[in-house]
Amino acid sequence: MSSPESDKSRKYDRQIRLWGDHGQSLLENSQICLINANALGTEILKGLVLPGIGSFTIIDHNLVTEEDIGSNFFLESSSLGQNRAKCCTQYLQELNPDVNGESIDENVDNIIANNSDFFKNFSVVVACSLTEKSLIKLSNLLWDFNIPLIACKSLGFFGIARVQMKEYCVVETHPDNKHHDLRLEEPFEAMLEYCEKIEYGSKVPWLVILFKHIQEYKKTHDGNLPETYKEKIELKDMIRSSMTADEENFEEAIRSVNSSFGGGKPNSTIQHILNDESCTKLSKCSSSFWIMAHALKDFINKEGTGYLPLPGNIPDMTAETALYINLQNVYRAKALQDADVIFRRVQELLEELNKSCDSITEKEVRLFCREAAYLSVTRGSKIADEYEKGSNSALVSSELENIESLMGHYVALRSQDRFVTEHGCMPGEIQVDIDVARIKSQASRLLNDWGINAQLNDDLFHEICRYGGAEIHTISAYLGGCIAHEVIKLVTRQYKPFDNTIIYDGITSQCVTYKF
Repeated sequence: MSSPESDKSRKYDRQIRLWGDHGQSLLENSQICLINANALGTEILKGLVLPGIGSFTIIDHNLVTEEDIGSNFFLESSSLGQNRAKCCTQYLQELNPDVNGESIDENVDNIIANNSDFFKNFSVVVACSLTEKSLIKLSNLLWDFNIPLIACKSLGFFGIARVQMKEYCVVETHPDNKHHDLRLEEPFEAMLEYCEKIEYGSKVPWLVILFKHIQEYKKTHDGNLPETYKEKIELKDMIRSSMTADEENFEEAIRSVNSSFGGGKPNSTIQHILNDESCTKLSKCSSSFWIMAHALKDFINKEGTGYLPLPGNIPDMTAETALYINLQNVYRAKALQDADVIFRRVQELLEELNKSCDSITEKEVRLFCREAAYLSVTRGSKIADEYEKGSNSALVSSELENIESLMGHYVALRSQDRFVTEHGCMPGEIQVDIDVARIKSQASRLLNDWGINAQLNDDLFHEICRYGGAEIHTISAYLGGCIAHEVIKLVTRQYKPFDNTIIYDGITSQCVTYKF
């Protein structure tokens, strides 16, 4: 009989390959709050329930309407007139019995006003189609609680989502093109010993062949490495001249000349993180990320002599198995040695800060060291500030000059928020033609408030008004999938989230991000 753990591993196998067991564990312990179970909201939760979040809570005091049934796949005709949160919770739970669901039949404004601590328990809060006033209150509250918020809306063929988070530090960013750190320029002692005792041959790893030729090249070039295109061609020719037959490992060495240099030194992004005040000035409130970053900086300045800790992984190579495994072990041993130095420094820092020595494990430090060249820190802004103090006028103004930009959609959707606040209904809900003129007037006032002199295409306002606030399921499904991905990033602390606004136009199939 298989164990529950093995059953779960099989069930979530594909996603565990993406974010690992540790990422899956964080996902399974997460608690997600959804405000308003409209079509977009339930599509977001669908994308979170299926991979196995811990639990979700839906806050929605609205009753199911015929419009809801027409756009929301988690409602049916028998749901008409019932509480929307309760009905959607029931059907969403059927997707995955591992996930717990709860519904709350209450206006979110009442919870914010009378029981604000309720939100402290959540990993991420997702708010769909909130009014301006409610969103501003929620934004301020969650900013103070340091809980990520995603505010989103699907309207006709348009969609928008805005991520609010104070700080998002990522160790595992999963870059598309990861560069192998081979230290060919500054070989460490064990690597030198390994390469020097191996003779050329068809079964020798290409790294050894490249290393030996680099040493030969340096002898005739005053100890310098090949840097220019012409110099690298010369190195390639040297390797090619050493071939005695059609040897694949030599060909691999030639192909690797352009991509095997430059590893190990912190780039400008990493240097910026290491110089950040959160890294240089630690306190008892410092997160594990910044404590490890401080230890990393100390390592680079001392034991690392300007280099990051060695990740310890090498690319695949055509070679005799034993030779390749021995080479792997050389790099892994050095990586463990570097990580051990940093772990000891982390322990010293924890003691200095009067924090528990168990608060950062050796496993965490090893992962941090392995990914040290690709760390990322994103600092966000508050949605309430965007609404109350004005958006980034320079960005809006410059983007509106581009006819293909979706910034006009942003202004139009923000104008729709103002329209609802002022008139108490959706534009186009009663009279389309009259409301087109009204929302256009709202847009003009909004741009005037931002000090921007620009005209928007009337088609944007017609498009918003002709739907009267209704959702199209396919648009909500697409946007819901995108937002679910972002929630998973925030929960697992992996991959870079979009920063900070995404706008989707289903008519042209365009999707862009802006930072406000």
